[in-house]
Amino acid sequence: MDDLLQEFIAETQETLEALAGEVVAWEADPGDRDRLDAIFRFFHTVKGSCGFLNLPRFERLSHAAEDVLSEIRSGNRSADPATVSAVLGIMDRIAELAEAVAVGAALPDENDDLLIGALSARDDKGSAPEEGPAASPVAGQPVRQGGAQAVPRTIRLPLSLIDQLMNGVSDMVLARNELSRQLRERSGDPELESAFERLSTCVADMRDAISKTRMQRVDRLFTAIPRMVRDLGRELGKRIELVLEGGDVEMDREMVEMVVDPLTHIVRNSIDHGIETPEKRRALGKPETGTLKLEARQSGNQIVIEISDDGQGIDTQKLVEKAIAADRLTRDAAARMSEAEKLDLIFHAGLSTAKQITAISGRGVGMDVVRANVERIGGVISLDNQPGKGLRIMLRVPLTLTIIPGLIVRAGGLHFAMPRAAVVEILHDNNEMLRIAEIGGAKIATIRSVRHSMIDLEDVLGMEKLPQSSPRTIMVVRSGTGVPYAMGVAAVDNHEELVIRPASPLIMASGVYAGMTLPDNGRPMLLLDAAGLANAAELPNIADDCARRQAEEEEAGEAATEMVPALRFEELSGERRLIKLSLVERVEDIDAGLFGRSGGRAFVRLDGRLVPVVNGIHSFDTPHVSALRIRDGAQEACYPVAAVLDIVDMPIVPDMVAMQGVLSGVSVIDGEHLEVVNPFALFAALPGEALRAPSRGRCVLADGDDGWTREILAPLLRQAGHEVVLGLPDDAPVDPRDIVLSSGPDVAKAAEILGCRVVQLRASPRPSGPQDGSIYRYDQDALMAAIAGAGR
Repeated sequence: MDDLLQEFIAETQETLEALAGEVVAWEADPGDRDRLDAIFRFFHTVKGSCGFLNLPRFERLSHAAEDVLSEIRSGNRSADPATVSAVLGIMDRIAELAEAVAVGAALPDENDDLLIGALSARDDKGSAPEEGPAASPVAGQPVRQGGAQAVPRTIRLPLSLIDQLMNGVSDMVLARNELSRQLRERSGDPELESAFERLSTCVADMRDAISKTRMQRVDRLFTAIPRMVRDLGRELGKRIELVLEGGDVEMDREMVEMVVDPLTHIVRNSIDHGIETPEKRRALGKPETGTLKLEARQSGNQIVIEISDDGQGIDTQKLVEKAIAADRLTRDAAARMSEAEKLDLIFHAGLSTAKQITAISGRGVGMDVVRANVERIGGVISLDNQPGKGLRIMLRVPLTLTIIPGLIVRAGGLHFAMPRAAVVEILHDNNEMLRIAEIGGAKIATIRSVRHSMIDLEDVLGMEKLPQSSPRTIMVVRSGTGVPYAMGVAAVDNHEELVIRPASPLIMASGVYAGMTLPDNGRPMLLLDAAGLANAAELPNIADDCARRQAEEEEAGEAATEMVPALRFEELSGERRLIKLSLVERVEDIDAGLFGRSGGRAFVRLDGRLVPVVNGIHSFDTPHVSALRIRDGAQEACYPVAAVLDIVDMPIVPDMVAMQGVLSGVSVIDGEHLEVVNPFALFAALPGEALRAPSRGRCVLADGDDGWTREILAPLLRQAGHEVVLGLPDDAPVDPRDIVLSSGPDVAKAAEILGCRVVQLRASPRPSGPQDGSIYRYDQDALMAAIAGAGR
């Protein structure tokens, strides 16, 4: 009898879990006879089994529900919202009783007569459907096909036994990998290798079969959602259309159980905080019925669950005010916060945007717990907020205890694992089909004329790129958005079957890892997340960019791209760039000796004038330099280059806009990526006033016989462009523009009497007192500043 009772309770709980959503869907479509029959059969089965198992309360409740459903089936009664609520109440009471029987607790002592009385009561409006916010609370759900279906034969096993089997097959995979490594190191025996292949096939089949015993459809996560949406919609007076997608995606049973609570809380928040009442939505020009969408999909070795609504989103300003009021934040700190940092406040304990505390929310206890629970299982939660339009919450949770084929890559002296499914292609950097270019501070890899954004794994992970004699390996990796990118690693060392387990929350929070694994060498290894690496490297999402550009083109009537003439040239550092031809006055070769430096700025002497040099270069290895003379209408500048190539047409807006320094982006001309010079930034960096030639006043070194003055000070001043005179001149008077440098106080006083400007030097690093205005002779910056100040 105990076995029969346990079997009855388990089946009842499973059926109740599945039927909760069916009842809500039946309310939205009362004409669905298949759903009505399925609900009726459940109560009929419970009633029949209870008599044999001596469960009178179960029998009385199920008999009452069966009678009402029988009247609806015969057409004598309509499925109004009150009747549906009463049927759901009966199901809740049966679930409570089943839970009590399962754990051996005393049965709840509530009075069942009230529930049965609610079933008997009819709506005052007769059979007419109820008009109001909850008339159609749920729609757009996947329709489950009714009809007769073959019932699969099943048995029930404890989860501990399944875990034991899974651990056993994981150890078998590791042992198989170790055996494979030893066979590769020894001379091949065809018969032994053939036996090993058969063993590998058997292990793989067993692995797949046992892995499936732990997997459950995400449908189980969604079963309670329709009922929750219906009840909260009726309670809050809101009309909500629920859309469920991706229920056929499978994930580990344990992960399903751990995600239920965070998902439930997020859905409740979306209904309470996000979606507005019909009146408010009407005033905002929105449909009266709000949309709540839950979507599940598999992305590599992760399950992505998205919860989105078209409500009001999160008011970040309210969050900031709540944080300031709670002394969690100062106004100065709030003023410096970015929008993303303000949005992150929603995950702080005690903060809520609700105006008042209700039974649903408002206590500030929720999203902090949601993130903690998600990160505890190695997941990540992210928000995409659009105030006034809605909120999208994305949960990324790993597939635990899953065995996947993987590649072992080496970078920075360490080994990492990469899912083989994420790798599209592998080649070496010396391959003739590969060309790597660095443009605008970013790397572009062109493989067979197809361009990919490129990263080096060491750079993303902050590791040193070790020197190596062999060529580096370039992997074309498919990210979570479907847009592939190139990733450079030191080498790909091996491929193995990997047992994936979640890593610690601290590691998973970095966003670039999807878990950890234990290969056959016994050393733990981190599993790389292809999408996380792309996000960490801030690679452009080409798919999103294309979609946005297409929408903009449609709004603009798909106007043709405006082109302008441009000069293609090569920088002295080797990069090829474009500059608008209208800015270039002429191109000429200039004597390298005409270039110089004054006041920390490079210049060139042209036509008796000093013209600023835009790139700051003033010394060259060749006697003549090619230069562009550019002008903005009023100001002229010189742009030394390595070579002028040709004149081409370029789009007025670069193909990839990337404002960085004097560059405005990248344009593709004849299949070549060329950086575009930003003339605004170019001329903005020039000095505001015209450059003047260095002062022609001489530097008179009074201590001309001193060795330090002749050998050290005089060459320094000449290199700085000053005319130097050793000793006080005897044959000519001292020019008032001259500057006398002396280390003796007597000479300094004599120079002042003659009307000369004086810079007094001292040999000691420290002044002799507060009245000492001399300069330490090895303080070059102070010395040059004193000469420049005296020359004014």
